[in-house]
Amino acid sequence: MAERSGAAPGRGFWRAIDERVGISGLKYHVPDHAQGLGYSLGAITLVSYLVLVVTGIWMGQFYNPIPDEARASLRYLLTSAPAGLFARNLHYWAANAMLLTALLHMLRVQYTGAFKRPREANWLVGIGLLALTIGLVFTGSVLKWDQEAVEGIAHNVEIANLLGGVGVWFSPSFSGSIPILTRLYIAHVSILPILLAALFAIHALLVKQHGLAPNALAGRDATTRATAGEPSRGTFLGHLGVAGLYSLIGLGLLVFLAVTVPAQLGPAPVEGIELTKPWWMFLPVFAVENAIGLGGLLWASVAIFLALALVPLLDRSSYLHPARRRAILLIYLVFAIVIVGLGIYAKVAPGADHLGMGG
Repeated sequence: MAERSGAAPGRGFWRAIDERVGISGLKYHVPDHAQGLGYSLGAITLVSYLVLVVTGIWMGQFYNPIPDEARASLRYLLTSAPAGLFARNLHYWAANAMLLTALLHMLRVQYTGAFKRPREANWLVGIGLLALTIGLVFTGSVLKWDQEAVEGIAHNVEIANLLGGVGVWFSPSFSGSIPILTRLYIAHVSILPILLAALFAIHALLVKQHGLAPNALAGRDATTRATAGEPSRGTFLGHLGVAGLYSLIGLGLLVFLAVTVPAQLGPAPVEGIELTKPWWMFLPVFAVENAIGLGGLLWASVAIFLALALVPLLDRSSYLHPARRRAILLIYLVFAIVIVGLGIYAKVAPGADHLGMGG
Protein backbone atom coordinates (compact mmCIF):
# COMPACT_ATOMS: atom_id res chain seq x y z
CA MET A 1 0.00 0.00 0.00
CA ALA A 2 2.91 2.30 0.81
CA GLU A 3 4.37 1.63 -2.60
CA ARG A 4 1.13 2.69 -4.22
CA SER A 5 0.93 5.92 -2.25
CA GLY A 6 4.55 6.77 -3.04
CA ALA A 7 4.18 6.34 -6.79
CA ALA A 8 3.99 9.49 -8.88
CA PRO A 9 0.42 10.04 -10.18
CA GLY A 10 1.61 10.34 -13.76
CA ARG A 11 3.71 7.21 -13.53
CA GLY A 12 0.84 5.30 -11.99
CA PHE A 13 -1.46 6.42 -14.79
CA TRP A 14 0.90 5.23 -17.53
CA ARG A 15 1.55 1.97 -15.64
CA ALA A 16 -2.20 1.37 -15.59
CA ILE A 17 -2.47 2.09 -19.31
CA ASP A 18 0.49 -0.19 -20.06
CA GLU A 19 -1.01 -2.97 -17.99
CA ARG A 20 -4.15 -2.91 -20.11
CA VAL A 21 -2.76 -2.01 -23.56
CA GLY A 22 0.74 -3.49 -23.43
CA ILE A 23 2.75 -0.49 -24.66
CA SER A 24 5.88 -1.93 -23.04
CA GLY A 25 5.66 -4.77 -25.57
CA LEU A 26 6.93 -2.28 -28.16
CA LYS A 27 10.16 -1.76 -26.26
CA TYR A 28 11.94 -4.71 -27.82
CA HIS A 29 15.40 -3.92 -29.17
CA VAL A 30 15.99 -3.02 -32.80
CA PRO A 31 19.34 -2.53 -34.57
CA ASP A 32 20.80 0.96 -34.44
CA HIS A 33 21.02 1.15 -38.24
CA ALA A 34 17.20 1.24 -38.34
CA GLN A 35 17.01 4.56 -36.48
CA GLY A 36 17.05 6.80 -39.55
CA LEU A 37 15.09 8.22 -42.45
CA GLY A 38 15.63 5.20 -44.71
CA TYR A 39 13.82 2.95 -42.25
CA SER A 40 11.09 5.52 -41.59
CA LEU A 41 9.74 5.67 -45.14
CA GLY A 42 7.11 3.02 -44.44
CA ALA A 43 5.83 5.03 -41.48
CA ILE A 44 5.69 8.20 -43.60
CA THR A 45 3.69 6.26 -46.18
CA LEU A 46 1.27 5.16 -43.46
CA VAL A 47 0.85 8.72 -42.15
CA SER A 48 0.16 9.91 -45.71
CA TYR A 49 -2.53 7.24 -45.96
CA LEU A 50 -4.10 8.37 -42.68
CA VAL A 51 -4.16 11.95 -44.01
CA LEU A 52 -5.94 10.63 -47.09
CA VAL A 53 -8.51 8.83 -44.94
CA VAL A 54 -9.26 11.92 -42.82
CA THR A 55 -9.45 14.37 -45.73
CA GLY A 56 -11.38 11.83 -47.81
CA ILE A 57 -14.02 11.42 -45.11
CA TRP A 58 -14.45 15.20 -44.96
CA MET A 59 -14.69 15.61 -48.74
CA GLY A 60 -17.14 12.71 -48.90
CA GLN A 61 -19.65 14.83 -46.97
CA PHE A 62 -19.97 17.14 -49.97
CA TYR A 63 -19.17 14.98 -53.02
CA ASN A 64 -21.90 13.40 -55.14
CA PRO A 65 -20.59 10.45 -57.23
CA ILE A 66 -23.32 10.68 -59.86
CA PRO A 67 -21.96 11.79 -63.27
CA ASP A 68 -24.52 14.57 -63.70
CA GLU A 69 -23.81 15.97 -60.22
CA ALA A 70 -20.15 15.14 -59.60
CA ARG A 71 -18.57 18.27 -61.05
CA ALA A 72 -21.09 20.63 -59.44
CA SER A 73 -20.56 18.99 -56.06
CA LEU A 74 -16.80 19.28 -56.48
CA ARG A 75 -17.13 22.97 -57.31
CA TYR A 76 -19.20 23.43 -54.16
CA LEU A 77 -16.52 21.60 -52.19
CA LEU A 78 -13.82 23.91 -53.55
CA THR A 79 -15.71 27.19 -53.26
CA SER A 80 -18.26 26.93 -50.44
CA ALA A 81 -17.72 23.90 -48.18
CA PRO A 82 -15.88 24.60 -44.91
CA ALA A 83 -12.16 23.86 -45.40
CA GLY A 84 -13.10 22.11 -48.66
CA LEU A 85 -10.36 23.65 -50.79
CA PHE A 86 -7.69 22.94 -48.17
CA ALA A 87 -8.92 19.35 -47.69
CA ARG A 88 -8.82 18.68 -51.41
CA ASN A 89 -5.33 20.18 -51.81
CA LEU A 90 -4.02 18.23 -48.82
CA HIS A 91 -5.63 15.06 -50.17
CA TYR A 92 -3.93 15.58 -53.53
CA TRP A 93 -0.46 16.10 -52.09
CA ALA A 94 -0.85 13.25 -49.59
CA ALA A 95 -1.69 10.90 -52.48
CA ASN A 96 1.51 11.93 -54.27
CA ALA A 97 3.51 11.55 -51.05
CA MET A 98 2.06 8.13 -50.27
CA LEU A 99 3.03 6.68 -53.63
CA LEU A 100 6.44 8.39 -53.73
CA THR A 101 7.47 7.24 -50.26
CA ALA A 102 6.16 3.72 -50.96
CA LEU A 103 8.40 3.55 -54.04
CA LEU A 104 11.39 4.91 -52.10
CA HIS A 105 10.70 2.38 -49.34
CA MET A 106 10.75 -0.47 -51.86
CA LEU A 107 13.98 0.85 -53.39
CA ARG A 108 15.58 0.90 -49.94
CA VAL A 109 14.40 -2.64 -49.24
CA GLN A 110 15.82 -3.89 -52.54
CA TYR A 111 19.13 -2.04 -52.18
CA THR A 112 19.72 -3.38 -48.67
CA GLY A 113 18.51 -6.91 -49.47
CA ALA A 114 15.83 -6.68 -46.78
CA PHE A 115 13.53 -8.88 -48.90
CA LYS A 116 15.76 -11.95 -48.54
CA ARG A 117 15.03 -15.11 -46.61
CA PRO A 118 12.93 -15.31 -44.51
CA ARG A 119 11.28 -12.04 -45.64
CA GLU A 120 10.32 -12.94 -49.22
CA ALA A 121 6.60 -13.13 -48.42
CA ASN A 122 6.64 -9.61 -47.00
CA TRP A 123 8.19 -8.32 -50.23
CA LEU A 124 5.24 -9.80 -52.14
CA VAL A 125 2.82 -8.24 -49.64
CA GLY A 126 4.58 -4.91 -50.29
CA ILE A 127 3.98 -5.33 -54.02
CA GLY A 128 0.31 -5.89 -53.27
CA LEU A 129 0.27 -2.69 -51.20
CA LEU A 130 1.87 -0.81 -54.10
CA ALA A 131 -0.76 -2.14 -56.52
CA LEU A 132 -3.58 -1.08 -54.18
CA THR A 133 -2.00 2.36 -53.75
CA ILE A 134 -1.90 2.83 -57.52
CA GLY A 135 -5.51 1.66 -57.67
CA LEU A 136 -6.44 4.29 -55.10
CA VAL A 137 -4.64 6.97 -57.10
CA PHE A 138 -6.43 5.99 -60.30
CA THR A 139 -9.91 5.77 -58.79
CA GLY A 140 -9.33 9.06 -57.00
CA SER A 141 -8.21 10.78 -60.19
CA VAL A 142 -11.45 9.96 -62.02
CA LEU A 143 -13.59 11.40 -59.23
CA LYS A 144 -12.56 14.91 -60.32
CA TRP A 145 -14.85 14.39 -63.31
CA ASP A 146 -12.86 16.66 -65.57
CA GLN A 147 -11.45 15.89 -69.02
CA GLU A 148 -8.62 13.78 -67.59
CA ALA A 149 -11.12 11.80 -65.52
CA VAL A 150 -13.38 11.00 -68.48
CA GLU A 151 -10.41 9.84 -70.55
CA GLY A 152 -9.21 7.76 -67.60
CA ILE A 153 -12.57 5.99 -67.35
CA ALA A 154 -12.52 5.44 -71.12
CA HIS A 155 -9.14 3.71 -70.74
CA ASN A 156 -10.57 1.72 -67.84
CA VAL A 157 -13.45 0.49 -70.01
CA GLU A 158 -11.18 -0.38 -72.95
CA ILE A 159 -8.85 -2.39 -70.70
CA ALA A 160 -11.91 -4.20 -69.30
CA ASN A 161 -12.87 -5.13 -72.85
CA LEU A 162 -9.35 -6.39 -73.53
CA LEU A 163 -9.51 -8.60 -70.44
CA GLY A 164 -12.86 -10.05 -71.45
CA GLY A 165 -14.68 -11.86 -68.65
CA VAL A 166 -11.83 -11.20 -66.19
CA GLY A 167 -12.40 -7.46 -66.51
CA VAL A 168 -16.19 -7.46 -66.37
CA TRP A 169 -16.30 -5.62 -63.02
CA PHE A 170 -14.54 -2.66 -64.64
CA SER A 171 -17.06 -2.47 -67.45
CA PRO A 172 -20.25 -0.35 -67.42
CA SER A 173 -22.16 -3.49 -68.42
CA PHE A 174 -21.55 -5.05 -64.98
CA SER A 175 -24.37 -2.98 -63.50
CA GLY A 176 -26.92 -1.22 -65.64
CA SER A 177 -28.42 0.66 -62.70
CA ILE A 178 -25.24 2.15 -61.18
CA PRO A 179 -22.91 4.41 -63.23
CA ILE A 180 -19.30 3.27 -63.42
CA LEU A 181 -18.21 6.53 -61.76
CA THR A 182 -20.28 5.60 -58.71
CA ARG A 183 -18.81 2.10 -58.61
CA LEU A 184 -15.28 3.48 -58.84
CA TYR A 185 -16.15 5.87 -56.00
CA ILE A 186 -17.29 2.89 -53.90
CA ALA A 187 -14.03 1.12 -54.72
CA HIS A 188 -12.07 4.24 -53.76
CA VAL A 189 -13.72 4.82 -50.38
CA SER A 190 -14.39 1.26 -49.21
CA ILE A 191 -13.06 -1.73 -51.19
CA LEU A 192 -9.50 -0.56 -51.80
CA PRO A 193 -8.96 1.02 -48.34
CA ILE A 194 -10.20 -2.16 -46.63
CA LEU A 195 -7.89 -4.35 -48.72
CA LEU A 196 -4.98 -1.99 -48.12
CA ALA A 197 -5.57 -1.95 -44.36
CA ALA A 198 -5.70 -5.76 -44.29
CA LEU A 199 -2.46 -6.11 -46.26
CA PHE A 200 -0.77 -3.50 -44.10
CA ALA A 201 -1.72 -5.47 -40.98
CA ILE A 202 -0.12 -8.57 -42.51
CA HIS A 203 2.92 -6.49 -43.50
CA ALA A 204 3.34 -5.19 -39.94
CA LEU A 205 2.87 -8.65 -38.41
CA LEU A 206 5.55 -10.10 -40.68
CA VAL A 207 7.95 -7.30 -39.70
CA LYS A 208 7.29 -8.16 -36.05
CA GLN A 209 7.68 -11.86 -36.77
CA HIS A 210 11.04 -11.63 -38.57
CA GLY A 211 12.38 -8.42 -37.05
CA LEU A 212 14.15 -5.69 -38.99
CA ALA A 213 16.69 -6.89 -41.54
CA PRO A 214 20.41 -6.88 -40.69
CA ASN A 215 22.64 -3.97 -41.68
CA ALA A 216 23.51 -4.55 -45.34
CA LEU A 217 26.27 -1.94 -45.25
CA ALA A 218 28.12 -3.38 -42.24
CA GLY A 219 30.69 -5.03 -44.51
CA ARG A 220 31.13 -6.89 -47.78
CA ASP A 221 30.49 -10.20 -46.05
CA ALA A 222 27.25 -9.11 -44.35
CA THR A 223 24.63 -11.83 -44.79
CA THR A 224 21.06 -12.51 -43.79
CA ARG A 225 22.44 -14.47 -40.84
CA ALA A 226 24.50 -11.56 -39.51
CA THR A 227 22.11 -10.45 -36.81
CA ALA A 228 23.99 -11.53 -33.71
CA GLY A 229 26.23 -8.93 -32.16
CA GLU A 230 24.68 -5.96 -33.95
CA PRO A 231 24.33 -2.80 -31.83
CA SER A 232 20.80 -2.53 -30.47
CA ARG A 233 20.75 0.28 -27.95
CA GLY A 234 17.43 1.52 -29.29
CA THR A 235 13.96 0.02 -29.00
CA PHE A 236 11.10 -0.28 -31.42
CA LEU A 237 9.20 2.29 -29.40
CA GLY A 238 12.12 4.67 -29.89
CA HIS A 239 12.13 3.80 -33.59
CA LEU A 240 8.46 4.79 -33.74
CA GLY A 241 9.42 8.10 -32.17
CA VAL A 242 12.07 8.71 -34.85
CA ALA A 243 9.65 7.68 -37.61
CA GLY A 244 7.00 9.89 -36.04
CA LEU A 245 9.34 12.88 -36.12
CA TYR A 246 10.08 12.39 -39.81
CA SER A 247 6.35 11.89 -40.45
CA LEU A 248 5.56 15.12 -38.62
CA ILE A 249 8.08 16.96 -40.80
CA GLY A 250 6.50 15.38 -43.87
CA LEU A 251 3.04 16.40 -42.69
CA GLY A 252 4.24 19.96 -42.30
CA LEU A 253 5.53 19.89 -45.88
CA LEU A 254 2.18 18.55 -47.11
CA VAL A 255 0.32 21.35 -45.32
CA PHE A 256 2.70 23.91 -46.84
CA LEU A 257 2.11 22.51 -50.34
CA ALA A 258 -1.66 22.38 -49.76
CA VAL A 259 -1.65 26.08 -48.88
CA THR A 260 0.75 27.29 -51.56
CA VAL A 261 0.31 24.93 -54.54
CA PRO A 262 -3.37 24.09 -55.11
CA ALA A 263 -4.39 20.93 -56.93
CA GLN A 264 -5.60 21.62 -60.43
CA LEU A 265 -9.08 20.91 -61.71
CA GLY A 266 -9.19 20.39 -65.46
CA PRO A 267 -11.82 21.61 -67.91
CA ALA A 268 -15.35 20.23 -67.97
CA PRO A 269 -15.40 16.75 -69.53
CA VAL A 270 -16.22 16.20 -73.17
CA GLU A 271 -16.57 12.59 -74.20
CA GLY A 272 -15.23 11.45 -77.56
CA ILE A 273 -11.94 13.37 -77.54
CA GLU A 274 -8.49 12.58 -76.10
CA LEU A 275 -6.49 15.59 -74.95
CA THR A 276 -4.87 14.96 -71.59
CA LYS A 277 -2.03 12.97 -70.07
CA PRO A 278 -2.25 11.01 -66.80
CA TRP A 279 -0.53 11.61 -63.45
CA TRP A 280 3.25 11.10 -63.27
CA MET A 281 2.97 7.54 -61.91
CA PHE A 282 1.11 6.39 -65.05
CA LEU A 283 3.34 8.12 -67.60
CA PRO A 284 5.76 5.19 -68.21
CA VAL A 285 2.97 2.82 -69.26
CA PHE A 286 1.34 5.70 -71.14
CA ALA A 287 4.54 5.92 -73.23
CA VAL A 288 4.33 2.22 -74.10
CA GLU A 289 0.68 2.75 -74.99
CA ASN A 290 1.75 5.55 -77.33
CA ALA A 291 4.14 3.17 -79.06
CA ILE A 292 2.13 -0.04 -79.47
CA GLY A 293 -1.46 0.86 -78.72
CA LEU A 294 -3.90 0.29 -75.89
CA GLY A 295 -2.61 -3.19 -75.14
CA GLY A 296 0.72 -1.65 -74.17
CA LEU A 297 -0.94 -0.07 -71.13
CA LEU A 298 -1.96 -3.51 -69.85
CA TRP A 299 1.16 -5.48 -70.72
CA ALA A 300 3.60 -2.83 -69.54
CA SER A 301 1.84 -2.79 -66.16
CA VAL A 302 1.99 -6.59 -65.97
CA ALA A 303 5.68 -6.55 -66.90
CA ILE A 304 6.56 -4.01 -64.19
CA PHE A 305 4.82 -5.92 -61.41
CA LEU A 306 6.19 -9.24 -62.65
CA ALA A 307 9.72 -7.81 -62.58
CA LEU A 308 9.15 -6.69 -58.98
CA ALA A 309 7.74 -10.09 -57.98
CA LEU A 310 10.82 -11.84 -59.38
CA VAL A 311 13.26 -9.91 -57.17
CA PRO A 312 13.47 -12.58 -54.41
CA LEU A 313 13.92 -15.34 -57.01
CA LEU A 314 16.64 -13.56 -58.97
CA ASP A 315 18.60 -12.40 -55.91
CA ARG A 316 18.68 -15.50 -53.68
CA SER A 317 22.23 -15.36 -52.33
CA SER A 318 22.64 -14.83 -48.60
CA TYR A 319 24.77 -11.71 -49.12
CA LEU A 320 23.30 -8.32 -48.32
CA HIS A 321 26.06 -5.84 -49.13
CA PRO A 322 25.45 -4.15 -52.51
CA ALA A 323 29.05 -4.86 -53.57
CA ARG A 324 28.29 -8.59 -53.48
CA ARG A 325 25.13 -8.10 -55.52
CA ARG A 326 26.32 -5.73 -58.24
CA ALA A 327 24.96 -7.66 -61.23
CA ILE A 328 21.34 -7.92 -60.06
CA LEU A 329 21.32 -4.37 -58.74
CA LEU A 330 22.67 -3.12 -62.06
CA ILE A 331 19.91 -4.97 -63.93
CA TYR A 332 17.23 -3.34 -61.81
CA LEU A 333 18.95 0.04 -61.99
CA VAL A 334 18.71 -0.14 -65.79
CA PHE A 335 15.08 -1.23 -65.38
CA ALA A 336 14.37 1.81 -63.20
CA ILE A 337 16.16 4.16 -65.60
CA VAL A 338 14.07 2.81 -68.49
CA ILE A 339 10.86 3.40 -66.53
CA VAL A 340 11.87 6.96 -65.61
CA GLY A 341 12.98 7.61 -69.17
CA LEU A 342 9.65 6.40 -70.54
CA GLY A 343 7.86 8.70 -68.11
CA ILE A 344 9.91 11.71 -69.20
CA TYR A 345 9.35 10.85 -72.85
CA ALA A 346 5.58 10.56 -72.33
CA LYS A 347 5.55 13.91 -70.56
CA VAL A 348 7.26 15.82 -73.38
CA ALA A 349 6.06 13.85 -76.42
CA PRO A 350 2.90 14.81 -78.32
CA GLY A 351 -0.25 13.01 -77.33
CA ALA A 352 -1.52 10.06 -79.31
CA ASP A 353 -4.91 8.60 -80.13
CA HIS A 354 -5.29 5.45 -78.01
CA LEU A 355 -9.00 4.85 -77.99
CA GLY A 356 -10.01 5.67 -81.51
CA MET A 357 -11.79 8.74 -80.20
CA GLY A 358 -10.02 11.28 -82.37
CA GLY A 359 -8.53 14.38 -80.77
